[in-house]
Amino acid sequence: MTRVDFAPLFRTAIGFDRLARLVDTAASMPEAQSYPPYNIEKTGDETYRLTMAVAGFRPEEIDLTVKDNTLFISGRVSDEGQRAEILYRGIAGRAFERRFVLADHLVVEGADLQHGLLHVGLKRVVPEALKPRKITIGSLPAAEALPGASTPAEIANDPQAPVKAA
Repeated sequence: MTRVDFAPLFRTAIGFDRLARLVDTAASMPEAQSYPPYNIEKTGDETYRLTMAVAGFRPEEIDLTVKDNTLFISGRVSDEGQRAEILYRGIAGRAFERRFVLADHLVVEGADLQHGLLHVGLKRVVPEALKPRKITIGSLPAAEALPGASTPAEIANDPQAPVKAA
């Protein structure tokens, strides 16, 4: 696969270096794993569900960890309790590790294991500081006004201030 040149993007955009790393990582990854199979569903405007088929695994044999915007899911089958001799193994019970890169502000709400399916709930939670907010003009307290800037009252009393057309 050819390498994508992000130089034009970096000349006019700030903070997209993480996106470039994601594209480079995806391009350099070996062929996608097929075990265990999974689905990714969009369940709402800001919610998602990852469903992974993990037949034969108990909840204590599956580990979910989030680190640096990456969700790691791994499974290790313990051999305790297997007393019978297996003549044919059609149900894969091998160890696995899957990684999913999460978008900014995407958090794992929880996980549940039912009928051999692991369900992981994800939700986008944008902090209040990053949400758009309307700024009203004239809301800056006088103490925080720029040095040398006049307040509306000072401008109204200044005989040299430009006259506002009615």
